[in-house]
Amino acid sequence: MTKTLLLIDGNSLAFRAFYAMYNQLDRMISHTGLHTNALVAFNNFLDQIVDPMQPDLAVVAWDAASGKQTFRGDLFSGYKDGRSKAPEEFREQFPYLREMVALHGLRNYEHPGLEADDIIGTFSRLGEAAGYQVTIVTGDQDLIQLATANITVNVTKKGVTEIERFTPAYIQEKYGLTPLQIIEKKALTGDTSDNYPGVTKVGEKTALKLLAQYHDLDQLYAQIDEMKPSKMKENLINDRDAAYIARQLATIQTDAELELPLAEIEYRGIDYDQLVPFYESLDFKQQLAKIKALKKSGQLTSQAILPESVLQVVPLQADNLRAVAMLGDELALHIELAGQNYHEDEMIGFVIGNAASGYYGSRDLSLLQTPELKTIVENPAIVKHVFNVKAQSVLFKRLGLILSGVTFDFLLAAYLLDTTANDNELSTLAQRFDIYVQPDEDIYGKGAKFAVPDDDALVLNHLGQKAAALMQLAEPTFAALTAHEQMHLYTDIELPLAHVLADMEYRGIKIDQARLVEIGTDLTGRIQAIEDAIYLEAGEEFNINSPKQLGSLLFEKMGLPVIKKTKTGYSTAVDVLEKLAPQAPIVEHILQYRQLAKLKSTYVDGLLSVVNPKDSKVHTRFLQTLTQTGRLSSVDPNLQNIPMRSEAGRQIRTAFIPSQPDWQIFGADYSQIELRVLAHMTGDKNMQQAFLNGEDIHAETARAVFGLPSNAPVDALQRRTAKAVNFGIVYGISDFGLANNLGITRAQAKTFITTYFQEFPKVHEWMSEIKARAHEQGYVETIAKRRRYLPDIHAKNFNLRSFAERTAMNSPIQGSAADIIKIAMIKVANVIAEQHLQARMLLQVHDELIFEAPVSEIPTLTELVTQVMDSAVALDVPMQVESHYGNTWYDAK
Repeated sequence: MTKTLLLIDGNSLAFRAFYAMYNQLDRMISHTGLHTNALVAFNNFLDQIVDPMQPDLAVVAWDAASGKQTFRGDLFSGYKDGRSKAPEEFREQFPYLREMVALHGLRNYEHPGLEADDIIGTFSRLGEAAGYQVTIVTGDQDLIQLATANITVNVTKKGVTEIERFTPAYIQEKYGLTPLQIIEKKALTGDTSDNYPGVTKVGEKTALKLLAQYHDLDQLYAQIDEMKPSKMKENLINDRDAAYIARQLATIQTDAELELPLAEIEYRGIDYDQLVPFYESLDFKQQLAKIKALKKSGQLTSQAILPESVLQVVPLQADNLRAVAMLGDELALHIELAGQNYHEDEMIGFVIGNAASGYYGSRDLSLLQTPELKTIVENPAIVKHVFNVKAQSVLFKRLGLILSGVTFDFLLAAYLLDTTANDNELSTLAQRFDIYVQPDEDIYGKGAKFAVPDDDALVLNHLGQKAAALMQLAEPTFAALTAHEQMHLYTDIELPLAHVLADMEYRGIKIDQARLVEIGTDLTGRIQAIEDAIYLEAGEEFNINSPKQLGSLLFEKMGLPVIKKTKTGYSTAVDVLEKLAPQAPIVEHILQYRQLAKLKSTYVDGLLSVVNPKDSKVHTRFLQTLTQTGRLSSVDPNLQNIPMRSEAGRQIRTAFIPSQPDWQIFGADYSQIELRVLAHMTGDKNMQQAFLNGEDIHAETARAVFGLPSNAPVDALQRRTAKAVNFGIVYGISDFGLANNLGITRAQAKTFITTYFQEFPKVHEWMSEIKARAHEQGYVETIAKRRRYLPDIHAKNFNLRSFAERTAMNSPIQGSAADIIKIAMIKVANVIAEQHLQARMLLQVHDELIFEAPVSEIPTLTELVTQVMDSAVALDVPMQVESHYGNTWYDAK
């Protein structure tokens, strides 16, 4: 068996680890105040890249502590000058990185006067000579010069866990060079990161051309006189000394005198006894959970984590189905899916069982339709533990089954406990409760490499591990929900809502495809006409969709004032064009072009591409565990984003129609729900009285901020301004933000805000209180006890902290509005079922519910839905529901 040597570039990977999770800097802090972002990322690297290798020899090389005082610093005085000092938050983690390396069984090594590259270069040649297959892991492409038939250089990218593998063949394919020619390339180009020059104005592209012709520096200069006169030739001659110095600087030593022989870098395996207290000191809860679970399952050895699961799932077949009848009245049930879209993606297999009676599974989904299993699935008296009840419900519907009896959905519960996690992976979420589940990626791969293994036992045992975890997770999860006072939110809102959403998604909404095509044809004609007008005004044809060409036309040829620049040139963003529109008709046409092109591509072509050919419907997915406010989000397709601001956009809704003849579309929506919630939560008497009197809250606000008498008329501009103030206050807007939104001075905006708070003093008082509470608790809550954690509320960065404070003010309002419509959806669904109506709920668009119903049921539906939505939650102010109906969604508004 081939012996292996693993060489790791410590400094390079440590820096990459720090910046890979730099955006988590203020969130990843241990209880002792130590920043841990680099430690977390480096630990992930060790877990995912190093530990599975189990090399015979291994060393992590570090730059000499003396820094620049190496032979390269002696050779070129400016070597690495200009590099800023490493951030203190990184330097404080450095000693712990070395300790982590040692506890993972790897030898740390540095040598005076040498960089890590030279240590790695020398060890690689020593290892190769001794018959080892050598693997180098680095974040620095300089080391690819070391690649040989026996030495592979793995360069990390996008953090520290994604690898690009460099062999001599790959280097030849990518650059057209041999590994040693990488040195020659650096000689010509120099290295800006190490601050040494090469040849003036020779970049990588030119260097590759020169090396393809001359092979190396020596041959190039031997034939320099034969080169045609050019500026490049002049630069090559003038910078000859610099090129040769650069070659020396770029060359990694492979024969340095090291004091550490190969025999002393034997890989020792992970020291779990010491690793546990080390992780505890850093608050590495996920890693501790993994170790605890592996110890419990017996998978832990003194050397490494074994990848195989010890849980065995009994394969179900037609002749042993009776076994599931003995599972009792509480079990885990899970269908595995090959993808995210449970409306259409392939079902891989299923598992059912519990610890007492065992776990059973099969790749044959038709077994679920047998009487033995159908009875269990549809029996509400049999308690079921699942992961993502909404998705599971739809999958069972695809099989003609109704999933009943679910009391524990770990995905929903975990989401409520921490909405910031934004993770739908069972393995990750389970680690919060010290339960380890092998990640799906380990079994199936990821992205383009996703594939279901042919080994059925491997797949079923993975599903069994998930089922076993679901049985273990219920008790601690429910305990955490109880401690957070969130059992009502889970049991009475989110869990029943999941079933309502599953029904809505599976039902879908019908699309009049002929109408969409008609709209598309009309848009195409209008787009072409606007395009012709733009070319006429420009005096030339150009790519309207190219920001570079558009910027050149507007700001260089036409001389319009430059409002904003980006890294790549002139900004042609919508906000920029809107400011320029009054100055040039072409800009208004460009805005119209963009709007219509977006409608055509996203909403006409996009919707047509996702219509199900079997039922002429679109089946969206409502993401119930995505947003931190609790609002639902719609994807594949996004039906919450169908345009409403323009008539052209509203026309898209004419293609949404009832699924049966003599039916209509019915819509009901809350009016100003967030402002009513604000009045309720703040207890402001003036605001509450306005709603109790049935007054127009925006008109009332306009009278306040403009100093008008109580019964004075309010014009459209004043009301629009007041509306911006009302909703801006809800979002914690500043005078700068309000001034920008309204196109007024900051002084005017500040006066508006001050006057607003004088009129509604309890609003200002509540906002101050909620910010203080957020700083104290680290989270805010809605009326249903939905929490939003604010990890940046104590951030040193002013912008991050200010955003967290604005979020603290807005989240209880927006989240409570989300709670209310969710409660209303559940109650409306129940009433429709109780009344035995044919009406069906189809969509939720934030504060609006969309239904389809027979024409004969519309009067009943209007009365029932309005009444239920009005009384969904008892507030100190009345809720107002407006309803409409018609033959299309467009008409029902």
